[in-house]
Amino acid sequence: MSIDTQDLTRTVDGSVVPAAGTWIIDGSHTSAEFVARHLMVTKIRGGFGTVTGTINVAEDLAASSVEVTIETVSISTGDTERDGHIKSADFFDIENHAEIRFVSTSVKSNGSSWVLEGDLTIKGTTKPVSLDFDFVGLATDPWGNQKAAFSAATTINREDWDLTWNVALDAGGVLVSKKIDIEIEMQAVLSNG
Repeated sequence: MSIDTQDLTRTVDGSVVPAAGTWIIDGSHTSAEFVARHLMVTKIRGGFGTVTGTINVAEDLAASSVEVTIETVSISTGDTERDGHIKSADFFDIENHAEIRFVSTSVKSNGSSWVLEGDLTIKGTTKPVSLDFDFVGLATDPWGNQKAAFSAATTINREDWDLTWNVALDAGGVLVSKKIDIEIEMQAVLSNG
């Protein structure tokens, strides 16, 4: 039995938002990516292959919550040597810190756009972050499954999470930027339980 897409959305203050309920993140159709500068000039992109979590949409959007877990071992930047270095104690220290976690503390609605405040834990350090978080829409896959799409983005200073390894450049600046852009694209399915 297929579900009518309209049954999975509602209108709040003139904007379409997902139906209330627990939406389970579909890890195979979700990306958690980051962008850093190398040598102060080149953008290097990486991502994590294993992302899980839930988006709990409340009747009152302000009471909604999000929890996301990312496995640090699943990092990929397209370079095996660089990936090995990022997994080491210089950066994520995956032997002692297997996960990155985000747990929301508040959701503020701005029409179809949300500001998601929460606690981000990396390498045993937890700090507050603010993400721009959007409900992109609903789609039906070829097998009749209804999926909700969400997008989130923020910028952090990696040194706030004790990711301080770097090399000073002779011409000034550093090898790896302190500023990291984070971009998350999620698909989720409404839980039946």
